[in-house]
Amino acid sequence: DSDKIVVVIHQFVTLSERGEQIKMSKRTGRAYTLDDLLNEVGSDAVRYFFVARGPSSHLDFDIGLAKERNEKNPVFYLQYAHARICSIFRTVEERGEKIAEEPDFSLLEHKSEINLIKKTLAFDEAIDAALEKKEPQILAEYLRELASAFHQFYRDCRIVGTEPKLAATRLALAKTVKTALKNGLAILGVSAPEKM
Repeated sequence: DSDKIVVVIHQFVTLSERGEQIKMSKRTGRAYTLDDLLNEVGSDAVRYFFVARGPSSHLDFDIGLAKERNEKNPVFYLQYAHARICSIFRTVEERGEKIAEEPDFSLLEHKSEINLIKKTLAFDEAIDAALEKKEPQILAEYLRELASAFHQFYRDCRIVGTEPKLAATRLALAKTVKTALKNGLAILGVSAPEKM
């Protein structure tokens, strides 16, 4: 329904690579199209970088950063959190570990566990705010914070090889985070790979 389409135009987009601005000129015929950008860095990076900033603010699109495959690249950082959770579940399955069916959330007392629970519970609120204000960067920022909370949890709290009831509860929490990441990325039009 074309009546539901809202076109959003970004204020100004600058392309840069390795700290140097890519100069474009009508006179010399040097231009960089959106198709060029998609071909160079992929649709996930383009979509995320554009929605991560409000359209009323200047966007400096760092092509070099968008190509990196490390935690500096915000798209990679989010996708890696999702892939890491998938990897945990594969490891548990491969080891044939018995996991208790009923999680006991009273077992989660570590600061990183509590922080991750609180951040996960804010998922609906982030979506509602992004929709109400028509500002997808709210959801993008929330997902970055959720991924950060998960990575901290992963560093601080073992899942595989711990006591079965605690492992089951931590797995239940990880599964909830995985679902939130996957759904949030899907809303933004970004893939959630299971392996990286």
